[in-house]
Amino acid sequence: MKTDIHPDYRPVVFVDAAANFSFLTKSTVRTNETIEWEDGNTYPMAKVEISAASHPFFTGQMRIVDTAGRVERFERRYGSRRNR
Repeated sequence: MKTDIHPDYRPVVFVDAAANFSFLTKSTVRTNETIEWEDGNTYPMAKVEISAASHPFFTGQMRIVDTAGRVERFERRYGSRRNR
C-alpha cells in the first residue's frame, strides 16, 4: 500500500444545531473547529444540517414536497397511458 495518500481517519464530533444533537464517530472530514466532548477530550467538530435527530424519517415530522402538476406535465409531454 502506498504511504501518505490516505486521509487522516480520526474521531470527530458531528453537531446538528437544529436538533441540539451531537455524536462522536470516526471520519476523514477536515475541519478547523474543535469542541470539548463529554469525556473531557477535545475533538475536531463538523456541523451538519440534517442528522438522525432532525431528519423527518426519524422524528415523525412530515415535510411537504411540491409534486403538484408533475404527473400532468409528464402526461402532456409524453401522453397518457390511459389513451393507449
